[in-house]
Amino acid sequence: MDEAIRGGEGWGYALRSDEDETDFWGLARGAEGLFTLVDGGGEIGEGGAAEKAPDAGQRRVLLTGFRPEGGLLKAVGHIGGRRAEAGNAWIDVLDPDGAPMGSYFVNGVAAADVRPSAHGTGLVDLTVDLWCEAAEPGSDAVWDLARAGGPDRTGLWRGLSGDEQWAWLSVALNSHEYRRRGKPEAPAERTVTLDGRYVVDRNSFWCAIGEAVNGPLGYFGWNLDALNDCLYGGWGTACGFTLEWTDSVEARARLAGPGPSSDGGAPFFDVLMEIFEERRVTVVLK
Repeated sequence: MDEAIRGGEGWGYALRSDEDETDFWGLARGAEGLFTLVDGGGEIGEGGAAEKAPDAGQRRVLLTGFRPEGGLLKAVGHIGGRRAEAGNAWIDVLDPDGAPMGSYFVNGVAAADVRPSAHGTGLVDLTVDLWCEAAEPGSDAVWDLARAGGPDRTGLWRGLSGDEQWAWLSVALNSHEYRRRGKPEAPAERTVTLDGRYVVDRNSFWCAIGEAVNGPLGYFGWNLDALNDCLYGGWGTACGFTLEWTDSVEARARLAGPGPSSDGGAPFFDVLMEIFEERRVTVVLK
């Protein structure tokens, strides 16, 4: 959809068909439930939390102040029947100017209920059922912060719970291209300072290194494979930089638990050091 048509006017989300790029589904003020598990759905996070339940991707979403178009408008006319399912789609999270900050792929979008909306004439509040495991619970608060132009300082993730930090990381990844638009890649000669005082577990490590490399709400991996990918370059800094890790003794003790089983149970900290060495990152432990 043309950016000038989408832009502004208080829209928070845009929907578009995954099966036909010309099939735009409409704009919504809000998407209540997109970042909420249905009936619990399990826990999240790499840092020791339980695995997701089989239904963790199930969502019932209320699209408030919605202007339905295309295939989803057709589905609205068949609520209660087989043709109420519109198919797979993308949900874009929009900034105040209407530009996409990030996107979520959603499966099996089906219209379930529709009512007139208090947001304006011609708008509806549409309830849809869909599947989206990538929309981590609690991410809406982080998106709201990004939509307001923040965060404007470092360390806002430090007081969050493990699951809240995981949601923080998911938004950092999803919004990475948007937040870095127009910014050049930092040179390999760069020195990145990682503050080890706040690295108390794996999730906090990922938050800390993302912020160290790319600033507030920055992303630089949220698991070992993702870190390895980032170290090839293209994620904010060229490969071969220097990582100055302060308070590393305390951080090392906190990251002493085993890494992935494929690494033979080596401590997570040691696995990190191996990856950095393989990717020509000079680590200075302080």
